[in-house]
Amino acid sequence: MVQKLEMLSETASQTAGPYVHIGLMPSYTGNGQIFDLELGQSPVAEGAKGEIIEITGSVYDGTGWAMRDALIESWQPDAQGLFAGEAGADPKVSGFCRFAANADSGEFTLRTVKPGRVALRDGRMQAPHISLWIVARGINIGLQTRIYFEDEDNSADPLLARIEQRPRVDTLIAKKTGPGRYRFDIRLQGPGETVFLDI
Repeated sequence: MVQKLEMLSETASQTAGPYVHIGLMPSYTGNGQIFDLELGQSPVAEGAKGEIIEITGSVYDGTGWAMRDALIESWQPDAQGLFAGEAGADPKVSGFCRFAANADSGEFTLRTVKPGRVALRDGRMQAPHISLWIVARGINIGLQTRIYFEDEDNSADPLLARIEQRPRVDTLIAKKTGPGRYRFDIRLQGPGETVFLDI
């Protein structure tokens, strides 16, 4: 629900860069280990149940250039489809990760557990997926999207079913490149533009 802004006006949005990494991932920027443990270094701890997978990809701008300053946050359930804090959830899976594109190649890597199907309150099941939030230079408001997997049955997923332009569903599907390995590229504009969610 949108609140009424009767006394205060909303602060204008602005691009996330170039200082977003300094505040969110100080060791990534070469500022040393400021915190004992940076928030979101890994969504899983040693001993997490399920298949450990690795997803690589890049965030491309409208010209096809890999954005080397992209920062991404991910949120997901464990291998059973349960989120951290839910009864029975794997205590070794926080589900939250913060990672950045490589400053030279523009490629990111997410090492995590493959998520399970998530039950909705009405009994429907969501296909295994990982939610993403993306920020970088020129992105005024963080972008939301999801990663689904080509080796899973995505046919009954409620969110994917709502995408009217069916060929665009493919922009949310990670392609399997080997055992436990996937490729997922994010395109901000142009041909193959990724589906972004208004959440």
